Amino acid sequence: MTTVVRYGPSVADESELRLCGDVSGKRIIELGISAPSNAVALAGAGARAIAVDPSSDRIALLRKQAEQAEVTVQCHQSEVADLGFATSGSIDLVVASHTLQEVDDLARLLRQIHRVLRPEAAFVMAGPHPIAAMLGNIDGQQVVQRTYGGGQTRSISDVFMAMQRTNFRIDVIHELPPLNARNARTPAVLVIRARKLGV
Repeated sequence: MTTVVRYGPSVADESELRLCGDVSGKRIIELGISAPSNAVALAGAGARAIAVDPSSDRIALLRKQAEQAEVTVQCHQSEVADLGFATSGSIDLVVASHTLQEVDDLARLLRQIHRVLRPEAAFVMAGPHPIAAMLGNIDGQQVVQRTYGGGQTRSISDVFMAMQRTNFRIDVIHELPPLNARNARTPAVLVIRARKLGV
């Protein structure tokens, strides 16, 4: 069972990036349940972890992982933007790893995250890098398969503007290459940490 927040398969994790800080005693939401669950890893590090996911199967798997790790994770089965269970300014950190690609209304989600976070608290999100998402492999060669920012992967500027408009300040961006690919020409994962501005 992992005890560290992961930002994707075969890329640097929290032990190297240090985006979440000391989580002991903090209320933290994982938006969408990653595999393995970051909520379980956060609870193992002493956080009061909460997981939100629309899938009953993923919630059942998380509960099994939490039981094996002997930790408690509060679960809410709902869409990731439905954070009505959390009062305003009551959350210390929100984490989403490869779970927001299918969210249609990013602005609504960011407004909800902003509402529940304490002032200056962080939102850490990871997902497929838009460059990697536009490339495919044909006979071992990377070739353009989609337009940049097309489909379910937003461009970096789309994410930046959505965060600016919902009163977040981006303070860290990582473009992570795969750890096992020595000659990787493109980053595989985009990780962003943004802090809540205002109240």
